[in-house]
Amino acid sequence: MDITARITGIKYTPLMCRKLDTYDIEDLDTALSSEASTFILRIDRENKVAVAVSYWVSAKRTRSYPYTRVYDSLSFTGKKVTIIPIYKDEGKDGDRDFLQWDTVSLMSLLGVYVIVSYYKDAVRNTQYANKITNQRYDTSHIKDEITNLLSYQSDALHWNLSQLDKAGEIAEKSLEAYSEISKRLGVEMHSVSSARDRIRELLQGKEAFLKMSRDLAKQAQARETVTEQPKEKLEGEKATITITNYLGGKYFFTCDEVELHGNRNSVN
Repeated sequence: MDITARITGIKYTPLMCRKLDTYDIEDLDTALSSEASTFILRIDRENKVAVAVSYWVSAKRTRSYPYTRVYDSLSFTGKKVTIIPIYKDEGKDGDRDFLQWDTVSLMSLLGVYVIVSYYKDAVRNTQYANKITNQRYDTSHIKDEITNLLSYQSDALHWNLSQLDKAGEIAEKSLEAYSEISKRLGVEMHSVSSARDRIRELLQGKEAFLKMSRDLAKQAQARETVTEQPKEKLEGEKATITITNYLGGKYFFTCDEVELHGNRNSVN
């Protein structure tokens, strides 16, 4: 069963957002290593210039609950920024995730400015021979992007599209950084050749990035519909849910159980 939906507009009032700590931009590295994961970044004390910042610890939407981090910034009245890695490699014994086009589209829908960045440092995981942890962003790159954003007058959609234009360049920097981390820590990473294949797609521009992301998302959606988890005890059937928003974003989901009861449908 295939279910489709379209978002024609969005209105919301943020409730129960966590109270955010404030950091000066000089302390960005400290803020990005804090457990808060969402904070106010003060740029200019005298002129009271600040932005609300959240950061992701994976490029994947379904890992580490990144939406919670973004949500906590939504009650801020100024610019809301979220930092997402273009690519995260935990080493051969860990996971590897790539940023998807529609992740950024969803942030545009919420009016959140995305900074696509990359990890520059890490430490070796003591539990596995080929795994790294405590990955750290390149704060110099993020500070430069925040400075550029302060004078940017267009909306989040246009800023985010310009970030995707730079995705290939950022991915190249990410791959170089992981090569250095691998050498320094003596940790084997995932296949460099397959990562370079993805980067070549990114360097072709936004359209190639969009097509590649959606092809992979559709494949993942199709795999999930035929996968049965041993702990699942369901009476209905699995179904795909594909949602399109008015900015052109497209999201591919799978629901575990759908039942039809006349004119009333049940989705779990």
